[in-house]
Amino acid sequence: MLEDEPEKVPDTAALLEQLRTILDAARKLPMSASVSINRDEFGAILQEAIDGLPEELREARWLLKERDQVVERAAHEADRLVEAARVRAERMVEKNELVREARRASEDILEDAERQAAAIRHEAEDYVDRKLAAFEVVLDRTMQTVQKGRERLQVHAPSPVVNEADADESGFFDQDDL
Repeated sequence: MLEDEPEKVPDTAALLEQLRTILDAARKLPMSASVSINRDEFGAILQEAIDGLPEELREARWLLKERDQVVERAAHEADRLVEAARVRAERMVEKNELVREARRASEDILEDAERQAAAIRHEAEDYVDRKLAAFEVVLDRTMQTVQKGRERLQVHAPSPVVNEADADESGFFDQDDL
């Protein structure tokens, strides 16, 4: 790897899918629900997926910050349009006819400015919402994959061992306990 090249961030979802493939292909142990996997390989891939999560969270924070900046710019643009409309309306106040015309024009400009500002805000919020929804899907899949992996790796408690001496002393023999 070259020194000038940035470090490639692992794709967490792809790594988790790789873990799922390893688990699905793992050899089952005889007479058990457990499987045999290479602990080092599985651990390395899992660590790489864990290391990739902070990058994805940073990207989500960046999207939120970007959304706030877009909304702020839209608010400034709306304020600028409203102020421009107010200035224009004041200039038009010269005669009665001009005053009525100015009022109509200023109302139209204000309504248009408010519609534009609302449209810009809605577009910005929709954009960020789509990005966050996609990120939420990735995180949900990641959580499901991790949970399934953890469930498969859980050690099942062994069945209780019956001591034959204890069974003989009680005088009771139950075939289901063996």
